[in-house]
Amino acid sequence: MEDKSIRNKLEERLIDFAAKIIGFIEQIIKNPAGNHISGQISRSSISSALNYGEAQSAESRKDFVHKIKIVLKELRETHIALRIIYKTKLVNSFQELDILINECNELISIFVKSVETAENNLNKKVSFKEN
Repeated sequence: MEDKSIRNKLEERLIDFAAKIIGFIEQIIKNPAGNHISGQISRSSISSALNYGEAQSAESRKDFVHKIKIVLKELRETHIALRIIYKTKLVNSFQELDILINECNELISIFVKSVETAENNLNKKVSFKEN
């Protein structure tokens, strides 16, 4: 029961993060670079939440690990996009940007650990079957 609660909280956190990114996009300066990065960050942040939802219905442990790795990939992409926005000063206020960068870092840390744990569990199952 507790495991399901943790999964639900993590799913909500990813959804909230994507929603905050969508709201934040309104603050990005409207020019060719701003428009491009807005679309990119929207896709990658939303994809992280959607892929986490798919991972919950994985067809196998291997499929689960693969989908969690996609979540991590999309979060890293989002993080780089946020850093590009910061360095190119595509927003006038950096307060919300700093909050989003921090949240993205925390989510990346969670999913790095999740991938490690899932891969270890997968390897244990494979080793057990081989014996």
